[in-house]
Amino acid sequence: MSRASEAEPITTGKSKDEAAPARTPRARDPKITSGRILAAAKTEFARKGLAGARVDTIAARAKINKRMIYHYFKSKEDLYLCVLEEAYGDLRRAERLVDFEGREPEDAIVALVEFTWGYYRANPELLRLIVTENIHQARYLKRSKKIREMHSPFVALIGDLLDRGVRKGVFRAGIDPNQLYISIAALGFYYLNNRWTLSVIYGVDLGAEPEMEKRRAAMVDTILSYLRSNPAL
Repeated sequence: MSRASEAEPITTGKSKDEAAPARTPRARDPKITSGRILAAAKTEFARKGLAGARVDTIAARAKINKRMIYHYFKSKEDLYLCVLEEAYGDLRRAERLVDFEGREPEDAIVALVEFTWGYYRANPELLRLIVTENIHQARYLKRSKKIREMHSPFVALIGDLLDRGVRKGVFRAGIDPNQLYISIAALGFYYLNNRWTLSVIYGVDLGAEPEMEKRRAAMVDTILSYLRSNPAL
């Protein structure tokens, strides 16, 4: 017998399947998981408010175990506050994408009005969350430092925009940037939140696109008239 034929292959004594390494369970990505929870919770809180929202429903919509919600968030109330912070944060982040500083003052104001109107239309859940929190008299929002921190730079930006308009002689002096932004928000917020009842009262479908366009134009005209140093312009 030759030396080559005497050689035996070295084996471990395990079958092919046994020798294969065990599959490592995929690690859960905390950012993705918390994001799914927040998205599901936003829908639930917007539809049913804080009192009516159910953690079981949020878990089912997020396709996770209910216990995972309490792993990431201490309570339903903490989850609700995080949803509020995320909703306001999304608005502020979207605002930063608009070039206000690179425009002439009046053009920038028009852009702000139109952005706010468009964002409210595209994000009705934000409006419902704001209504819910006002029912609670901002009890939960008062606990958030993030909200105030993210809002202050935007108010400063509006203040700078107003100052530029005054220096150019197109805006009158003495306008409070907070009051201006509240007015812009209110003109869209009230219309969108009350368009069903107002449609019945006035006999016009205020949710129809032609009426929505009329509202956008009315908002722009109202705000510019309020700001102009010469309202006749």
